[in-house]
Amino acid sequence: MKGPLSRIVVGVLICIVALAEITAVAAKETPQRVFSFAVVPQQAPSKLLKSWAPMLQYLQARTGYRFVFRTAPDIPSFEDRIRRGEYDFAYMNPYHFTVFNQGDAGFQAVAKARDKQIQGILVVRKDSSIETLSDLEGQELAFPAPAAFAASVLPRASLTAEGIRFTQKYVSSHDSVYRAVANGLYPAGGGVVRTLKATDPEVQERLRVLWMTPGYTPHAIAANPKVPTEIVAAVQQALVGMSEDEAGRAALQRLKLKGLVAASNSDWDDVRRLNIRTSLGSKD
Repeated sequence: MKGPLSRIVVGVLICIVALAEITAVAAKETPQRVFSFAVVPQQAPSKLLKSWAPMLQYLQARTGYRFVFRTAPDIPSFEDRIRRGEYDFAYMNPYHFTVFNQGDAGFQAVAKARDKQIQGILVVRKDSSIETLSDLEGQELAFPAPAAFAASVLPRASLTAEGIRFTQKYVSSHDSVYRAVANGLYPAGGGVVRTLKATDPEVQERLRVLWMTPGYTPHAIAANPKVPTEIVAAVQQALVGMSEDEAGRAALQRLKLKGLVAASNSDWDDVRRLNIRTSLGSKD
């Protein structure tokens, strides 16, 4: 092929190659959007990361966004960071959600565990002589943090309602409570069934559940209002679909969850009706 036509064809090919190169460079220069995903520090950070990493990898594969695991050294620090809006997405306890859904934080419900309610527990050593709540009269008891909903707020309220006097000691995490009680440092302590089942077997086998609270709407996965709605929708769709494929079910199993469902802010009205008034954060 010669003449003007050949020159036109060559020119078109050059343009196509140049456009492809420009597109490739642009793709390399366009960073993948990154979002923080924080988890309330009920357990040690290493244990939380091991449990949550498969879910974050699943979300990345399904949405195309990158999710970076975050937590805090203790629950009050986590509360401070939520209040300041430092996280894009967060897994928080029911009381936390009712507080941080309001005001400047304005976190919005995304998902919650399917077919599940959260229940607080009080644990004692298996060989303890304590058999009823009244046996805790005058004792010093271990709790994770003042605003740990099921593991601290509910048991303390129930003990007070029963007229049982006690002193609370906050030890930073659920695992810390279980270890302290198992080692005889405190006669009893607060937790939840899920974290008790997830704690070290050597600790778990030395404990028994003394008492359990009624059930309430479980922890919330919530989004910072600054996250665009289309991204929140993509994350919600991925979370809800986890139980539908093998990779998602494997990630859920690591969290000891059957599945997740889409959540609305009003789902936590049962917690709001408790009219809890507990201070949050370190107040530094």
